[in-house]
Amino acid sequence: MKIIIGKHEATIYPENGGWTGAISLGFGPDGKRTRIKRKGKTKTAVKEKLVKAVADLEAGIKTAEGYTVADAVNDWLSKGLKGRDPQTVTTNRILADKHVIPLIGDRRLKQLSADDVDEWLDGLTDKLATRSLAGVHAILKRAIRQAQARDKVVRNVAELVTTPKGKAGRPSKALTFEQATAVLDKAKASRLHAYVVLSLMTGIRTEEARALRWDHVVAWADGQWRPVIKAGFDYDRFAIYVWRSVRAGGDTKTEKSRRTLELPQEATDALREHRKRQTTERLAAGDLWQDDNLVFCSPTGKALDAANVRRAFRLITKKAGIGEDWTPRELRHSFVSIMSDSGVSIETIADLCGHAGTAVTEEVYRHQLKPVITKGAETINAVFKKQSA
Repeated sequence: MKIIIGKHEATIYPENGGWTGAISLGFGPDGKRTRIKRKGKTKTAVKEKLVKAVADLEAGIKTAEGYTVADAVNDWLSKGLKGRDPQTVTTNRILADKHVIPLIGDRRLKQLSADDVDEWLDGLTDKLATRSLAGVHAILKRAIRQAQARDKVVRNVAELVTTPKGKAGRPSKALTFEQATAVLDKAKASRLHAYVVLSLMTGIRTEEARALRWDHVVAWADGQWRPVIKAGFDYDRFAIYVWRSVRAGGDTKTEKSRRTLELPQEATDALREHRKRQTTERLAAGDLWQDDNLVFCSPTGKALDAANVRRAFRLITKKAGIGEDWTPRELRHSFVSIMSDSGVSIETIADLCGHAGTAVTEEVYRHQLKPVITKGAETINAVFKKQSA
């Protein structure tokens, strides 16, 4: 049976209990005939496959029939994340290996439909929080986008689907003053002591603390700020330059995040003792010491891993009698809460936290700022109550 598909003549014939279709595309550079073959159980199925093959050919699509979603995701993970922060690469790899490749990876990319993507995401709504659900959806969208750029598929069907809401995530919380005091006390026996003190008393982000270098810890000496590695700790005023983070390129989260924070006395004392202990560790490590000038590092000078920091912090909170359901980033929430409870203005808190404006502070730390946010309503109530009396 011969048919015409576009500009090409095709032949469909019975073979091995089914049907095979072939289209001749002429001759290649090597002089050999170039042909496309498709197989199916019926003539109609084979014809549809041949029509699709010709459409892909005319659109410049070069994907092999066996190219799957898993292939596209793995290609994106290996090529599409170059130059990104190592933690970002690791996070995307974990999400892909757990929630994308095993569940939808065996689908052929050219046959993937928006309905397939919808069903896949709906199946994850009771397993992942909305933010994580958006993350796995983004992986698929970006993987297909890269495949589009390489002429492997025409449409990005993942872009046509709206990310559903996932299960409710655990809201961030803040230490009360009493809990914070207990945590500071139990942290004294930990290598993380100065890290906890600095995070709680300055509100720096955990990625900023892990990237802090000693040349950015400064003392007010002889009318200027000088690094403590040169000036020492025999002064009255100290500060930190929050100019770096562990993000890609070492930049802080935003330009506004770059800030200089004067240190309270307890933070200065903790850093002074931390410096002494680190010097001892450096001598003990000898040639194994990796000198990156980091304030917070491993016993051999290497950068701290975020997961190890979380484990160490949870051990501290457990010893403090408040359980293990805490994360280091909640020290920043606790800082905001303590500042707010102490009557510090939201504008000042926003500056201390490195936010571009108070809107971000109000949105992210709305629970911790409750005493400030409700103050206006309390005042209005008092005014109108007085006038109606």
